[in-house]
Amino acid sequence: MTKTGCVYTRRFKVVDILLLCGAILPLLFGMALKVLFIPAPQGIEISGAAIFFTIPLPLGGLPITESQINSWLVMISALFLCLYFTHGIRARVETKRALVAEWIIEKTENLVLSNMGEYFAGFAPFICAMLALSGMSSLSTLIGLFPPTSDLNVVAGWAILVFILITYYKMKCGPWIYLKSFGEPVPFLAPLNIISEVATPLSMAFRHYGNVLSGTVISLLLATALGGLSSKLLGWLPGFLEDIPLFQVGIPAILSIYFDIFSGCLQAFIFAMLTMLYVSGGFPADIYFERKKKKENKKKLANSQ
Repeated sequence: MTKTGCVYTRRFKVVDILLLCGAILPLLFGMALKVLFIPAPQGIEISGAAIFFTIPLPLGGLPITESQINSWLVMISALFLCLYFTHGIRARVETKRALVAEWIIEKTENLVLSNMGEYFAGFAPFICAMLALSGMSSLSTLIGLFPPTSDLNVVAGWAILVFILITYYKMKCGPWIYLKSFGEPVPFLAPLNIISEVATPLSMAFRHYGNVLSGTVISLLLATALGGLSSKLLGWLPGFLEDIPLFQVGIPAILSIYFDIFSGCLQAFIFAMLTMLYVSGGFPADIYFERKKKKENKKKLANSQ
């Protein structure tokens, strides 16, 4: 069968199925790990990520936690999902997956250009990967996995990476310009500017972690409260009727639409937006392009002589 220049052979379909399996199997593996090695909670239990094992190191053990494993599983799943969307893309091929891939790329590029400018156009793949990783990590709670974004260590790692990028672009004009910026607009504000610099990764990490974790905690508390309400109202009924979780059917799912889906995707978008604004806002564009222009003029003058 041929469609717009793309031949759908049996081999093509087999590769499609394998890529989809590569996107689904890591998540199923995570669910199996949780069922086999993590005991089911009794009642209300709010705890951090479970520790599977610890790697002994000279300076202390390195715990391998549920959030670390799930982060890698989400990354592997996202990788195969990207390979599936890009599989078979050719010039002038208008398949549904190609249109979806094009839409994602165009929206991400427009988002980067409108918030960061032309100079940072190459940031689009990084921002797209950040959105996918954060969004899929938060949504993994829908299939029963511990969301990596509920672990401060995971989100703090992302914030540190962003902080390194911010510092790198702030130092594009040299260390002296970077250090001099702490004394602006007046020198006696330098201590506050230093505190603000250190607070940037902290605020990014705690904002993302706190919002995702709070949604998980609120959902759990409401589901438990609705279960208790069902028992109180139906406790007088005979037999199995008193155990029917009347108010736990449907209502937690509606709450999950906000706390797990909307809030998780919103926090991914906010984290990406803050990354773009902090990186582009810290870049001394005027000084950088002025110096670049002077260097080009000197080079032209040297070549003409």
